[in-house]
This record gives sequence, C-alpha cells and structure tokens, in this order.
Amino acid sequence: MAKAVNASAHDQEFLEYLVKSIVEHPEKVEVDRKVDEMGVLLSLKVAPEDMGLVVGRQGATAKAIRSLLRIVGIRNNARVNLKIEEPEGSTRKPYDGKREESGF
Repeated sequence: MAKAVNASAHDQEFLEYLVKSIVEHPEKVEVDRKVDEMGVLLSLKVAPEDMGLVVGRQGATAKAIRSLLRIVGIRNNARVNLKIEEPEGSTRKPYDGKREESGF
C-alpha cells in the first residue's frame, strides 16, 4: 500500500482544483500533503473570508469534499483524510462540547 500512496499526488491536485473553483480568493489556497502509515493527510488552508464557502451549511460542503477525496484515494489504493485548518484571524469560537442555549 505504501508504494501506491507515495506514487500519486493526484489527491492534492484534485483538492486544489476543487477548492480554488469554490472560493473567492483562489490565490490564498494552500494544500499540504503528508504520507504516513495511516495514509495520506491533506491539510487545507484558505483565506478567513472563504472559510464559510469551504465548510458550507452545517459542514455539507466539507463532507462532500471528503467524500470525493475518499473516492480519489480508493482509485489510488490510499486512505485520504482532510484537515481544514482554522485561518489566523478567525472570529469563530472553538467548540467546547456544549450547545448554546437559544433565547426562545
């Protein structure tokens, strides 16, 4: 399996193409690829104002991107995982495991 994982970077190229076609600032898209015994880890960085476009409502876009990457990985005999990195200057609060109380 390691041979197939090292031989192909199609997953990285595919992710860059896909994300650059979604965001408003494609020049700020960065994809880092790391290979280990667990498979391939793609780390994605985008401009802070594009984060919502990449994640989507309730994470739907991110889930779809991960599904497509899984298919690309299967074709190359590799397990592909996606990590979307929080951009610097983000205004989103980190999830603390508790739900917010609604004001109703």
